[in-house]
Amino acid sequence: MRPDDRDDRDPFGDIFDEIERMMNDMVGGDVNIQTDTVGSDPHVSVYEDEDRVRVVADLPGVDKDAIDLTCDGQRLTIDAASDRRETTERVQLPVRVDERSANATYNNGILEVVFERTDASADIDL
Repeated sequence: MRPDDRDDRDPFGDIFDEIERMMNDMVGGDVNIQTDTVGSDPHVSVYEDEDRVRVVADLPGVDKDAIDLTCDGQRLTIDAASDRRETTERVQLPVRVDERSANATYNNGILEVVFERTDASADIDL
């Protein structure tokens, strides 16, 4: 193997493959160690424009009823569970949002949450 080939590989992939092989030999079954499912970090992207902030998360293998979302205006917390794993992802939002404006959809393992932006401070009348 050339040294530059190692840069593109998962550094733990060989270890997990070997553990999986050894466990299969011991139990005589089909042990499958998955390192890219919910429980590892879900892929989360945050997009913003003048009026809204949109958070998109990949949650493969999770039922809609097993997702819990909370927001305090500055951070979105995604709790998700599948048959195999549970994960909590805290997403720092780029700007303050109106958490009451949240609109969430979940389709084919993709969670999308859209918030309206809000001013960071309030005007105080004297």
